[in-house]
Order: sequence, then C-alpha cells, then structure tokens
Amino acid sequence: MRYHERTKHHFNRFAAGPGQLDWSNQPDPFRRFKGAALARLPVLGANDEPLSPAYESLFEPRAAGAAVTVRTLSRFFEYSLALSAWKQAGATRWALRASPSSGNLHPTEGYVLIGAVPGLAASPGLFHYAPKEHGLERRADCPQALFERLLRGFPPRAFLAGLSSVYWREAWKYGERAFRYCQHDAGHALGALRIAAATLGWSAVVLEGLADQSSATLLGLDRDADFEDAEREEAELVMAVWPNEGARGGAALPLALEPEAVRELARQPWHGKANRLSPQDPVPWEIIGGVAAASRKPAGEPRTLDLPQPPAQEPAPGAGPAAGRIIRQRRSLLACDGRTSIPAGRFYRMLARLMPRAEREVLSRPAPWDAIPGRRRSTSAFSCTGWRVSSRASMRSRATRPSWTCSSEACRGSSPGRRRRAAPRTCRCVCSSAATRERWRRR
Repeated sequence: MRYHERTKHHFNRFAAGPGQLDWSNQPDPFRRFKGAALARLPVLGANDEPLSPAYESLFEPRAAGAAVTVRTLSRFFEYSLALSAWKQAGATRWALRASPSSGNLHPTEGYVLIGAVPGLAASPGLFHYAPKEHGLERRADCPQALFERLLRGFPPRAFLAGLSSVYWREAWKYGERAFRYCQHDAGHALGALRIAAATLGWSAVVLEGLADQSSATLLGLDRDADFEDAEREEAELVMAVWPNEGARGGAALPLALEPEAVRELARQPWHGKANRLSPQDPVPWEIIGGVAAASRKPAGEPRTLDLPQPPAQEPAPGAGPAAGRIIRQRRSLLACDGRTSIPAGRFYRMLARLMPRAEREVLSRPAPWDAIPGRRRSTSAFSCTGWRVSSRASMRSRATRPSWTCSSEACRGSSPGRRRRAAPRTCRCVCSSAATRERWRRR
C-alpha cells in the first residue's frame, strides 16, 4: 500500500519519474542469451496449417486439441508474444507485438519448458522465446526422467510456460511506476497466452501454488553468472498448458511443482548469458526493488483443480472473422473519427468477454479467466481492475474499484472523486460515505 500511495498520480503533480527520456540509454527491446542455441520456428501464413478457428469459437469448451508440434508452437507464440508489424518514422523503426504493452516497451519475457518436439529439440529443455527471430533459445537441458517428474499429475503432452519482467525497460520511461506497468503487461501476456492456446484447442492455468523463488529457479532467473553485467529479470508466473484431447475429465490438476525437482533442474547443464540492454547502468529506483521483494510469494497450500468433463460434442464452427486475423491486427487506439460506430449488441458482447464468471468452477470459466485459479466467492458490485497477475501474489486483487455512481445533482452521475472532486463531501448519496471516499482515495 505504501508503494501504491507513493506512485499515484495527483491532480497537481505526476508520480516520480525520470523527467526526460535518455534516448542514448534506451533499453534494447529484445533479450538474447549469447551462447544458447537458437531454433527458429516456422513463419506461417494465415492460410497455413494449423488454421485459426473463428474468434467467437474461442469461448466455447472444446474436447479436440491440436498435437504439440513445432508448427503449433509457432502459432502459440505468434498469437501471444510475437512481433505483429513494424512501423517507421524517418530513420526510427520499431516493432509492434501481439500482446499490448505500456508505452510499447515490452518488459515481459517468455519461456517454455517442454518435452522433445521434432524440428525443435530431440530432448526436453527450457527455452527462451526470442520474438525478433521468432525462435526458441535452449537455456537448459532437462533429462526425460526429470521432465516427467516435473510434469507429474498434468495431462498428457503438457508443458510449462513462464513469464518474467525486466523492470528497467519500464523504469527508463516511467520511473517509480514501472512496477505497476510490468504487472499490467504481465496480465496482457497471460491473457494472450491463454487465447493463443485456445486457438489450438489447448487449455492453460497459472500454477498459483508455486513459490516465486521456485519460479525464478525454474526459469533460470536466479543464476547470477548468466546475468553478469546484464539487467535482471523478475519471475512473474508459470502456467501449465496442455491439449484438451486426452485430458481426463475429473482428474486432479496440481497447481504447483515438486520443489526438489525444480532444484534438480538448476543442477543440469545451462547455456547462454543474457545480453546487456542499455549501454549505461540503469537508473536505480530503490522503491521498485522494495515492492518486488515485499510482494514475492512463498509456496501456497497444496491445492488441485478438477479437470472439467469434455463436452458431449464439439461446438459448431463459429461464424465471423478468424481469431488469428483479430490478433494480428491488434493496435493501440490513437484517435476516433466521431462517425464510425458498431451495433450496441456487438458492443455488449465485447463487454461480456470481460466478465470472469467467478460463480463457475475455475476451469469451466470462459477464456482467459479459466487460467486464473482464484477461489470462488460471492459476486458484488466491484470490478477487478487492479489484479496483480503474478504467481507471487496468487492472482489476488491488489486493488478494486467500486462501481458506485451518484445520481445527485451535485455529482451529475459521475463516479466519486472524478469530475466533481467536491461531490463526495457535498452530496448525500452513497458516495458521501467516509468508507467510499477512502476507497477512491486509495484507488
């Protein structure tokens, strides 16, 4: 809460930041591990197999799922963490990606621990995703017996995907608020991974019982020698991914890994050293390191989820544009022309996708909410806008905004503390309560 209070913007000032951008020290948006073998993934066209289903079909349960191959892995990353376009203004050229990012700075790095895949690797290993090359760098070897031990209890052909954050990429521009934006971006990446999995008939869930230290060890982020003279990464989450086909309904799905098996992976051969992202040392923002340390999560209580029963029959192919097309054309909204509109029904369907359906069992919720194993609780008039999408926080809500509105003339229907700052003090509706004012003060 101290970090939250300190890094809020105020009406008369911004939160502490660099003041101006040091373009000579801008971080490289692409991390590589020198010495790690790179296996390039095939670059697939829109009409190449595996074909994308209709976007609308992603939110229906499916029993069938594509096999884990080098081509399906290519689609998985293409629809989640890959580059989607290049832009240029004068001599400056920059990339866009499938997953949105604060300031297009992309602090999120992706990893995958996967078994042998023809065309990728003959044996299991941990890989780092290199988006510029659309390839996977082999960071660590994992013997088959150890891989089976790590994935014990998971459905057939399951693998692990991990996310980390390079705080300096955001701090370069946003200063103390960088931690906020890294969590924001991790949430975008989590949703993108889940939607990408859905296009292939795969399911995914965050391993909320895994301690942050175990996540860092699994992804190789605590290896000091591998990050010598390079900007460090902070583990955000690890999730299990598996094809729906072959998953047995009713089976218990673990939400953690065996700690000793994770430590055993750390003792295997590792490859590569992280590249330095900025030519000069990063500006030290001590509060970022402090809040990262304060929010690191220990191991959770042993917990499992029951895999849902597969649908009796596959849903009919959905109508409308393909999911891949929607994903590839994702852009930031920079301006509206004031004339173009969409039907209200379509707009309401878009809003419905934002509802987590928390009254359902976790794995029976629509994507991407089925990837977030929060415990069921009664619904209320609150929107989950401040989720700490990280294994370290067990997906708990860091801050929620009450959806109060005021119908009094003093407030003119605005939310407390918004257009009429005096409204909570002057009106006599629900927003005048001290409790509500306190909630909005802390938002």
